[in-house]
Amino acid sequence: MTKPKIFIDGESGTTGLQIYSRLNQRDDIEIVSIAASQRKDATERAKILNSVDVAILCLPDDAAREAVSLVNSTQVKILDASTAYRTAQGWVYGFPELHPGQREQIAKAQFVSNPGCYPTGFLACIRPLIAQGLLPSNFPVTINAVSGYSGGGKNLIQKYDRLHEQQKGVTSPYPYGVYGLQFGHKHVKEMQQHAGLTSPPLFVPAVGDFEQGMVVQVPLPLWTLDNPPSGAEIHQAIAHYYQGEKFVQVAPYQDTSLLRDGTFLDAIAVNNTNIVQVFVFANDNTQEALLVARLDNLGKGASGAAVQNLNIMLGVPEELGL
Repeated sequence: MTKPKIFIDGESGTTGLQIYSRLNQRDDIEIVSIAASQRKDATERAKILNSVDVAILCLPDDAAREAVSLVNSTQVKILDASTAYRTAQGWVYGFPELHPGQREQIAKAQFVSNPGCYPTGFLACIRPLIAQGLLPSNFPVTINAVSGYSGGGKNLIQKYDRLHEQQKGVTSPYPYGVYGLQFGHKHVKEMQQHAGLTSPPLFVPAVGDFEQGMVVQVPLPLWTLDNPPSGAEIHQAIAHYYQGEKFVQVAPYQDTSLLRDGTFLDAIAVNNTNIVQVFVFANDNTQEALLVARLDNLGKGASGAAVQNLNIMLGVPEELGL
């Protein structure tokens, strides 16, 4: 049997390297590469893009759009890891656990967009509650999140590497930094659309002095609702929504066993996995709740999700290479 041919366009970038590393260990596919000297040769790229079974785009948005414009074969499937097509018509959103039927849409699609890391954590928390009516679609949602610096790509990784070298083991001068202070972060539209919200969420991202890992927090002031659900009802709804899923794990309600010293929810605990963990904490007396997602921004937040989507698109077991 002929092995499916996979081309990673942008395999030298952070996500591309991670995907290549995962796929290069497999013997059920054939990886097609382009010579370094021809990476900017549109003719050669078009030739390769139209000759493979699946092209995975690990490129900046404009370069991803250019790559898509070079594809004229209806037989080639495109999996785009940029933000260019995550809310575009004609593209299927590559979060298989988003809702029933999403996995089947990915399997049939020619064009699939890989989710962002922050949106993956956010949607894992909030989508079940919107879908099942425990929260109204017009609920004013706030997101506070922190990611490892690898989420910023090559430039930020190099900056932190230089800082660590200069400090020679001394605490980094940039241990934690909030950004996106002008609002309108590129992930917000993606979050709103796929959560089913009528208004954009208020998103406050931050970067920490650790290479990879991520925590996404969604505080819920339930007292603003006429008939607020209890914390247990919220947890039950989320747990039921993801029942049977391999890569979304819902921790027991109010569980502290997965916390460091029973107190701290570390951002790096599921690094090097394709898992997103969802936690529910609540105080029914004050009618407050906190949803938390923990994931590897380079795993389920990027390359792991891409491999999972690729497997679905090829019709092979989702866990291959994961």
